[in-house]
Amino acid sequence: MSEPLIMRRARQREQLILALLQQPGMEKAAASIGISGVTAWRITKTPEFQEEYRLARREAFTQSLGRLQQAAGAAAATLLKVMLDATAPPASRVRAADCVLEHAASALDLEDIQVRLAKLEQMEKDREKADREAELGQVA
Repeated sequence: MSEPLIMRRARQREQLILALLQQPGMEKAAASIGISGVTAWRITKTPEFQEEYRLARREAFTQSLGRLQQAAGAAAATLLKVMLDATAPPASRVRAADCVLEHAASALDLEDIQVRLAKLEQMEKDREKADREAELGQVA
């Protein structure tokens, strides 16, 4: 008995998404799963594919960011080592120092933004609470 059309299309979408995440282009992705480039192109034009592909790319990117975050300590140590190495070329030391300063400034900016956002969120919660209390006072 043949596979229902809906299930076959869902399977093709899933296979194409995986292939696109692994292959350098549409034609190679299509060939790797045994479909034509035209069929792959048609699949990519469906709203279901576009949503599923967007989610798959986001998940892949999130995993990549996690790997980078795990390596951040080693990267920072490398920058500091080059920056402090008197035998390293001056250009490398300056570049490492610039990177350290730039990332430190970015971290401070991010921390400031997080604090401001937390205050704004608290103000919004307080305002919503006051609005609810005012509504309750009018009803009573």
